[in-house]
Amino acid sequence: MPYYHQAGAVPPKRHTQHRDPDGNLYYEELMGEEGFSSDSSLLYHRHIPSAVREYRVWELGDQSLVPNHPLVPRHLSTHKLFADGGSGVDAVTGRRLLLANEDVRLAYVVADTVSPYYRSAIGDECLCVEDGRARVETVFGDLEVGDGDYVIVPRATTYRIVPDGTVRVYAIEATSHIGPPRRYLSQHGQLLEHAPYCERDFRLPVGPRLAQGENVEVYIKHRGPGGVVGTVHTLPNHPFDVVGWDGCLYPYVLNIRDFEPITGRVHQPPPAHQVFAGHNFVICNFVPRKVDYHPLAVPVPYYHSNVDSDEVMFYCGGDYEARKGSGIGPGSISLHPGGHPHGPQPGAMERSIGAEFFDELAVMVDTFRPLQLGEAARATDDGTYAYSWEQNR
Repeated sequence: MPYYHQAGAVPPKRHTQHRDPDGNLYYEELMGEEGFSSDSSLLYHRHIPSAVREYRVWELGDQSLVPNHPLVPRHLSTHKLFADGGSGVDAVTGRRLLLANEDVRLAYVVADTVSPYYRSAIGDECLCVEDGRARVETVFGDLEVGDGDYVIVPRATTYRIVPDGTVRVYAIEATSHIGPPRRYLSQHGQLLEHAPYCERDFRLPVGPRLAQGENVEVYIKHRGPGGVVGTVHTLPNHPFDVVGWDGCLYPYVLNIRDFEPITGRVHQPPPAHQVFAGHNFVICNFVPRKVDYHPLAVPVPYYHSNVDSDEVMFYCGGDYEARKGSGIGPGSISLHPGGHPHGPQPGAMERSIGAEFFDELAVMVDTFRPLQLGEAARATDDGTYAYSWEQNR
C-alpha cells in the first residue's frame, strides 16, 4: 500500500517498550516485504505470535492441472459450479481451482458459511466480490465488502470471511505481491494525476479487532512438494490480539465503480484499463463508459494477438458488446490463449457503430506464462466456444 496508516495504540518510537495497563510488554511483530527492504507494518500483540500448540495437514482438494492442449480458446461457466447455491460452503476452503500457472491461481467460490481463520504464505490475494456482502475480519481490523469490491490481502495476513447471506468471490491468488502499476505512482508512492483512481477511493481496515479464545485453528496455504499444499496450525491464543499497528502494509478495498475509465476518439488498448499488477501478470477491468467518438470509430475492440500473454476475462455485470452471440453472460470466463488472435464475435463490429456508451463490467487477468486448466475449468468448459467466430456455422 503506498501510504502510511496507524490504528490502535502504538508507542511513540518503534522497537521500544510498549506496555499494557498492568505493565506487561506487548509483543512487537515486523511484517515486511522483500526481506524487509520494502513496505512493512509493525503490529503489537497481546500474546507471542509465534506460538503453535498443534499442527496437521490441510488437504486442499483437487489441485490438479492439465495443459490447454490442443490450444483453443475456452468459455467457462462459473455459475454452474455450485448448484446448491453455496449452502454450507465457506469462501476459503470452498474455492475451486479454474486456471493456474507458476505466478497466479484463479479460483471461484459461492459461500454462505463463516470461513476458518486463514493466511496465504504464497503471495498476495485479490478477492473480487461478484455478488453479495461479507465482512472480512483481519488481524489489522475489519473490511465491509460487497459487489464490485477488490479486496487486496497481503501475503501472511491472517483473516476470515463472514458472509452476510450468500457471497460470490473470484479469487486471484498470486505468488508475488499485488498493487497499483508503477506507472501510476510517483517515486515516493503517491498515485499520480493520470491514474484512474486515487487514495481517496481506498477503504482501509476498521479496528483493530480484538478477540479472545484458545486453541484457535489457522489454515495456511503454502508451497510444498509438487505445488501448493496446506497446513493447519492450532494456536494457544486467538490470532486477533493486536492492540495497535502502523505502517504501509495492510489489506484494503477498492471498488470497481471507483475506477475512472480512460477513453478516446478511437479504441483504447488494454493497458488503459489496468487496475493492479503482480509478477508476470496484470489485472484490468472494463467498466461502464463513454465509447470512442471519432466519426468513423468502431467502438468494439479490434482483433488482437497479445503475443506474450494468455487473457482471462471474467464477466461480472452489464452486457459485454463484443461477445454477443457467443453464449457468454454473467459469471462467464473466457480464456484466450497466446497464439490465438481474438476479437469480437461475427456481427459485433457492425452492431457497435454509432454506440455512445457501453454498460459492461468485467475483470481481466493477463498472464505472461501459459495457464493450465484446473478441475473447475474442466468441469464447466462448454466445448464449443472455439467455433464461435466462424460465420454461417
